[in-house]
Amino acid sequence: MKKIVLAYSGGLDTSIILKWLQENYKAEVIAYTADIGQEIDKKKIIKNAKKLGVKKIIIKDLKNIFVKEYVFPMIRGHAIYEGVYLLGTSIARPLIAKDQIKTAKKYKAYAVSHGATGKGNDQVRFELGYHYFGPKIKIIAPWRIWKLKSRTDLINYAKKHGITIPKDKKGAPPFSIDDNLFHTSTEGKVLENPKNSAPEFIFRRTVSPEKAPNKGTHVTINFKNSDPVGINGKKLSPSKLLEKLNQLAGKNGIGRVDLVENRFIGIKSRGVYETPGGTLLINAHRAIDSVTLDKETMHKKDTIMSRYAELIYNGYWYSKERLKLQKIVDLKRSKVNGSVRLKLYKGNITIQSRITNSGAYSMKKVSFEENKTFNKKNIENFINFHKKKLK
Repeated sequence: MKKIVLAYSGGLDTSIILKWLQENYKAEVIAYTADIGQEIDKKKIIKNAKKLGVKKIIIKDLKNIFVKEYVFPMIRGHAIYEGVYLLGTSIARPLIAKDQIKTAKKYKAYAVSHGATGKGNDQVRFELGYHYFGPKIKIIAPWRIWKLKSRTDLINYAKKHGITIPKDKKGAPPFSIDDNLFHTSTEGKVLENPKNSAPEFIFRRTVSPEKAPNKGTHVTINFKNSDPVGINGKKLSPSKLLEKLNQLAGKNGIGRVDLVENRFIGIKSRGVYETPGGTLLINAHRAIDSVTLDKETMHKKDTIMSRYAELIYNGYWYSKERLKLQKIVDLKRSKVNGSVRLKLYKGNITIQSRITNSGAYSMKKVSFEENKTFNKKNIENFINFHKKKLK
């Protein structure tokens, strides 16, 4: 019997897709779930899949790989899309696609499938990843080909086939939520109209700044070879480190963003994002770069950041261009070592100190005290040179 590997969450939409695939392709569906730190109920996933007749259910723990090989390289590049978005959903899809194709090859499946809608970016991200690692494997995108046109159609299909319908999904469409260890995004419903304020109840991992503690929290992030390796001097695995930073930042109201973004396919969309630990990391990383890297290297990273972020957003993580830019990002990463101490207070981050053995920052040269390490006559020549370039 032919096999299809479906990216399966255990929720309503992918359960409907699972049944639809069985009906329309007469194939054995393998339910594949990547655990990248999202809120996950493994028992529910297994129960729902078995109820639909699935014999092979795979749940892969990819949390450390996700943070170490995808999030950390992106943090090193200070990637922010359109000046605001820290790319939490974008960076997860390439890993899921890669491991899903690996699973498809292992079980000799002829096709893979996903639950991304026909209006979103994720269909592009998934399918570029599928093509890169398995160009001969068929891609089935139900949202682009089935006859189910509305939420009501999906509800009726679920009722017909005995698929469990969550109470909050009866009738009105739900919020569209994506989460992983790096972030949570919420879209849809009242958020679709940009004039509406985001209701407080939608936030899942951050408190409002008003309800954050009245006393600041201090945290030190330790870096080695440009990656965070510990908190307050204690070494932690990549996933545990991010998990800890999420908790610290979340309880201090840090990491909320409300934005209208330009999707790759040309649609504008409004979403609310929570990236608590990631917000700390990108601020701390810029701080450690500032005392360890030379001006030219830092400015080169800033120059390419917009394009680098756009490539990630558009699903080009495995492209030659992104890999080329990553080499520029990492050119002098071995010099980026030390620690940054932050103060977290009611949605704000304050850099308290930067500690490193790097010689990039010279206290002698910067000191206001008279010294012989800096020739001021050279500065006069420097200014005169640039005066000529004004003409």
